[in-house]
Amino acid sequence: MDARTAAPGYFMIESKGNWAGPNAGTFLGDAVALAEAGHRVRVFLVEDGVLTAVGTDAPEIRRLAAAGAEILVDDFSAAQRALSATTLSPHVRVAGMDVVAAALSEDGCRGVWH
Repeated sequence: MDARTAAPGYFMIESKGNWAGPNAGTFLGDAVALAEAGHRVRVFLVEDGVLTAVGTDAPEIRRLAAAGAEILVDDFSAAQRALSATTLSPHVRVAGMDVVAAALSEDGCRGVWH
């Protein structure tokens, strides 16, 4: 088992878009810092948060991926905004609420919602 797997896991849910105010990027920055510190980090983008993953060069998504975080995009939220896998960053995976429920029920998982 590597150190990232053994470290406490964080499941961070982002529901706000980049334009939601001056602290909108802080939450994803915190996710990057946790991943860089060796923690297992999964970020789930939901509601307007899915817009953060649009395009192949989304800087926040690139930073998360480089830090080793897993980035998930809510399938329902993406569909409601007419986003398909081809319009999203290659660093993300589209997932449903079943993935969220399973992750949050894991031992040692710390859920954080923004």
